[in-house]
Amino acid sequence: MTGFQNDLFPRRAVVPQATVPAELWEKLARSAFRQRFHLNAQDMTYLREKGLPLVLEHGQDFIARRLAPSLPLKDGRQTPWKGHPVFVAQHATGTCCRSCLAKWHALPSGRRLSEAEQDYVLSVLAQWLARELEQPRELQPARKTGKPRGNQAPGAEG
Repeated sequence: MTGFQNDLFPRRAVVPQATVPAELWEKLARSAFRQRFHLNAQDMTYLREKGLPLVLEHGQDFIARRLAPSLPLKDGRQTPWKGHPVFVAQHATGTCCRSCLAKWHALPSGRRLSEAEQDYVLSVLAQWLARELEQPRELQPARKTGKPRGNQAPGAEG
């Protein structure tokens, strides 16, 4: 008998409910650093094949484990620059670390993120990923070298 993970662990629908203010998108649009982030061909393929609901399920887990604790492990460096569409979305939206959450979203450091705040972060990521899916653009292939480029530059504006 062949079993699948969904047979053992039914998938839960992740539907973020929080409202994201339009001012956030305007503020992010003024940041040259944040505007450089877009999904590459590999990330876009992954997002299309897996679907936004499953990718958001991953995002929910990333937020809970890497961002929500009051003192996240390796805070400021806990979000990789590539390897999953959610990671790119986090850098594009200023939801990559607690200092960026404080600066861009007024969510203070030093305390655990509430369920409502985690839902808000997931809503921000969901909207950014949905916009990426809608944008017709020439996709850049994923780079095989360790050298940073445009949307994967190390160092943060904050």
